[in-house]
Amino acid sequence: MSLFADLLSTIFDRRADAAPRLRRDPRALPALVRELLEVRSESVATMLARHVLQRYDGMSVSEKLEAFRGLAALNVDAEAVRAALDAYEDAPSGGSYRAFMAAAEPPRAELLRRLNMVPGATERLVRMRADLLRQGRGEPELEALDEDFRHLFKSWFNRGFLVLRPISWESPAHVLEKIIAYEAVHAIRSWDDLRRRLAPPDRRCFAFFHPAMPDEPLIFVEVALTRGVPGSIQALLEEERAPLEVGSADTAVFYSISNCQPGLAGISFGNSLIKQVASDLASALPGLKTFVTLSPIPGLVRWLEEQGVAYDPQDAKRMSQLAAHYLLTAKRSDGRPRDAVARFHLGNGAMVHAVHAGADTSENGQRQSGGVMVNYLYDLGRVEQYHDRFAASGEVVAASAVRSLSAGREKAQA
Repeated sequence: MSLFADLLSTIFDRRADAAPRLRRDPRALPALVRELLEVRSESVATMLARHVLQRYDGMSVSEKLEAFRGLAALNVDAEAVRAALDAYEDAPSGGSYRAFMAAAEPPRAELLRRLNMVPGATERLVRMRADLLRQGRGEPELEALDEDFRHLFKSWFNRGFLVLRPISWESPAHVLEKIIAYEAVHAIRSWDDLRRRLAPPDRRCFAFFHPAMPDEPLIFVEVALTRGVPGSIQALLEEERAPLEVGSADTAVFYSISNCQPGLAGISFGNSLIKQVASDLASALPGLKTFVTLSPIPGLVRWLEEQGVAYDPQDAKRMSQLAAHYLLTAKRSDGRPRDAVARFHLGNGAMVHAVHAGADTSENGQRQSGGVMVNYLYDLGRVEQYHDRFAASGEVVAASAVRSLSAGREKAQA
């Protein structure tokens, strides 16, 4: 009996132990993958894809790594690509262009699309890429495989497919549990802690969801409505604080933004999320005039240590100068800001508005930034202008007070 016939026999075997036995045999995966790439029947392809995913789910870490190496081998044929490109250059046409595109796309990309035919497969493929990112670092072939994942995910998770949903204390428990689990900036320690962030009228939370993953937030942002721009996360999250009447708020503060899916690393949602939430809040609450973040500076302490700069978290003036100088001058080799949070917000069109020493007294805040936090201002009338300036030259737009602080640090060094 041929491999394909044997496979179909396995698929239609109704014995209770059929699927577990299939999952326990990872050695058959390469042959199953070849069949999936060759089959033309959509119904059979869907069944094959289901069993590929089942086998993958049953693998150990080492077996998954070998599976990724096998997928990486399904690469483009460089000679075929060159020949197709030459043919297109000699006689440009729809047909020669299609032939070039077919040659230039590796078979593994088509494999991923076929795997996605299975209901619920999108979420499983996102988890698969998370495995790849953990295991594939340092192997060029696996890094190339990840580029195919990323290319497809950028299309599948295009902003046009994303749904913005408010998260409240009345949201389903399984969604609230994920907000607790995925919070990456300021840990949510209990259900009471979560309630304080969601239930009061001056608190908001919004998340992006994808129709293929309706119960899994992709990214969420927590918002506080305040009077004036806050300079301390402790004050913002104080347990005994009195809620503000929404009508008297003039500022929306984005104080926590958390990416939820490791397998979607490098797929940007945050810029769209913040801008849409700011726009929606401005429409719903006309009294809101200012939209800022209260953000960590996660790379500050490491940078100071690398520079051999002594610092004292209790010296507010000096910490403010050091933080401002870091945000405005510390660069990567590509000329972009060294700080990842700064790159994110500046790339979205925000500006550095203010820095605050002693703003985060938590253990993590002290360890990463010496307790300093920063407000990035989203001026809705200028975000596109600032975005363009940052994209073109890497310019860090900052308030004059922040520039003065940085200049003070430079003067002290002289």
